[in-house]
Amino acid sequence: MASSYGEDASKQALRSAYLTLPTLSPSHQARLDGDVLDHLRMLPEYRKCSLLLAFPSQREEADTLGAVKQARKDGKTIAVPTFAKDGKITFSLEDGSPLEADADELAKSVCLVPGLIFDAEGYRVAYNAGYVDNFLVSYPGCKVSLARTVQIGSNPLPRDPHDVAVDVLVSDAAVWRCRR
Repeated sequence: MASSYGEDASKQALRSAYLTLPTLSPSHQARLDGDVLDHLRMLPEYRKCSLLLAFPSQREEADTLGAVKQARKDGKTIAVPTFAKDGKITFSLEDGSPLEADADELAKSVCLVPGLIFDAEGYRVAYNAGYVDNFLVSYPGCKVSLARTVQIGSNPLPRDPHDVAVDVLVSDAAVWRCRR
């Protein structure tokens, strides 16, 4: 995989390099994602929250849909994003009605933030062209990313001025507190 240092340290180079790695078998991926979900359910912020905001995962990102299904079983209110053409993100409840949460409820909520590659400080390379970061910059709740261990690197990732780190990385092997 490309290094996160030097001339090949662009997000696109890292994204491309990650995608050349051997893919996991569906059964191995399901086992890892199950372990990620088990660790998420043990996270105190998840256990305490009643509202879960969930960005959908794409392609090789760790599965957020499984977490949404489990959160529903755990009695949590689920809100999903809608992306406007101008890049603004709004959240709606699963029935399609707009999310109307006050500041206190948002501060106690958890937001699942997908990504393809992560560093130990909670920065990520993803597919969302910065739109999610535009939302996260003012989001007061706990920002959580789900990841398979292979997606977490020891070197800092390249960062743009608008990038926002997550507070917690939840992987199949462990939970890392990055910001909280």
